[in-house]
Amino acid sequence: MEYDVVIVGGGPAGLAAAIRLKQLAAGKGREVGVCLIEKGSEIGAHILSGAVMDPRALDELLPDWKANGAPLTCPVSEDRFLMLTQSGAYKTPNWMLPGCFRNHGNYVVSLGSVCRWLGTQAEALGVEIFPGFAGAEVLCNTDGAVKGVSTGDMGVNRKGEHTEAFQPGIELLAKYTFFAEGCRGHLGKQLEAKFDLRKDADPQVYGIGLKELWEIKPEKHQPGLVVHTAGWPLERDTYGGSFMYHVDGNQVAVGFVVGLAYTNPYLSPYEEFQRYKTHPAIRGFLEGGKRIAYGARAIAAGGIQSLPKFTFPGGCLLGDDAGFLNASRIKGSHAAIKSGMLAAEAAFDALGEERSGDELSGYTTGFEQSWLFDELYRARNFKPWMAKGLYTGSIMFGIDQIVFGGKAPWTLRHAHADHDTLKKKMEAEPIAYPKPDGVISFDRLTSVSFSNTNHGEDQPIHLTLKDASVPVNVNLELYDAPEQRYCPAGVYEIVRDDDGNNPRLQINAQNCVHCKTCDIKDPTQNIVWVVPEGGGGPNYPNM
Repeated sequence: MEYDVVIVGGGPAGLAAAIRLKQLAAGKGREVGVCLIEKGSEIGAHILSGAVMDPRALDELLPDWKANGAPLTCPVSEDRFLMLTQSGAYKTPNWMLPGCFRNHGNYVVSLGSVCRWLGTQAEALGVEIFPGFAGAEVLCNTDGAVKGVSTGDMGVNRKGEHTEAFQPGIELLAKYTFFAEGCRGHLGKQLEAKFDLRKDADPQVYGIGLKELWEIKPEKHQPGLVVHTAGWPLERDTYGGSFMYHVDGNQVAVGFVVGLAYTNPYLSPYEEFQRYKTHPAIRGFLEGGKRIAYGARAIAAGGIQSLPKFTFPGGCLLGDDAGFLNASRIKGSHAAIKSGMLAAEAAFDALGEERSGDELSGYTTGFEQSWLFDELYRARNFKPWMAKGLYTGSIMFGIDQIVFGGKAPWTLRHAHADHDTLKKKMEAEPIAYPKPDGVISFDRLTSVSFSNTNHGEDQPIHLTLKDASVPVNVNLELYDAPEQRYCPAGVYEIVRDDDGNNPRLQINAQNCVHCKTCDIKDPTQNIVWVVPEGGGGPNYPNM
């Protein structure tokens, strides 16, 4: 199947690009064929974000979004920033907060619901959307330029045999192909290697975000309340923090982010999240309520110095596939939308000149001249400062923003990739986590059931190992198998014989929520996440 533009990924970046292409075509009376594929069972099925949304980019893309029923209905009513100790909470006066922590004019949203709405807008404009189809392979011309993607085969069993349900993948060919897979995209990672896109960039650094959606008692609900915390339960030298956003319908989104540069192999982001919810300042909101959803997703947090070159012959990277996220604002959806618009405008100009398969240099130029570049540039020192510790980082970033307005005459660098930072187990202190109470805190497998995750039991395992001996001989021996702890879904498990001998790694791939943390944090980079059969994974209703 041939199109002018093929887009891989139905998140805010991919959908914005599709909408903008069709808008431009309609404005010029031209036809532009646009196809978008999404590995989730529907648009929004794999979308997980906090989320507080800055509507700036949406205002540009669809100025009449309010009249057209966009699900941005809960404006932020109050900001609270708390520093937590084990039993106390200290509110930072709002006048002391840098502008990046203030949310006046923003909305508390379900990003999954926003994407579903964007999907209806795209289809109304003529975009062909195919959910349940995963981009499995990049297709290239003989000169090396990208010419499209192929979707994965369906109905293949674990032995690699075709079952009665077998359907071969489809080749989707395009003059330009946009990759908008989200953080640590499977194909984006391959493209970075193929075209050496990270040659002039700092290592990308990541966080893992874990989130639950709760329905709480009406008397505890404050629509539009935004609460962020730092401090306990993490140690001062470990980057991370929490969010609690009060959305419509007596619901709160509560979540926890841990920077994946942490050093202690015994740290479990999932357990830190569960422990955080037991804090008196947080528990009080949740008591008497019920949890209705759970999920997790990695986020790219390196900022502008970690952006790869995001164009290459025949295509480009959009949104968090490239790393367009402002970690200091804890926001990326507006950046994703803007990046998609910029890529669409560059591709539309190229198509008008009857070009194809070349580099969309206009995308890079457009970014460098945009408000998005200015915003990310001002935020560039946030993550490097915070990597120096909670208190030092907070003070120095405050100076960076308040004194210099984000334009200090220096740019701090990221020196290490996240998989390089773990200490050996003999150098680290084990962490004793409390048992879940089943009321506020929960075990991992119970949580996975709240993500509606499903994969065919007999399909090939999509969490692959370069060397099957490494998990025991290296990871277990040196780091006490950290994959058992950094995975938020219980995918990785060291099992032994009845006598406690012969350890081996068991991969429970059916539990995978597609967060990509294993692909990022594995100290030996032996785990490689590849796309499972389309339609598999989590099915988030409104995360």
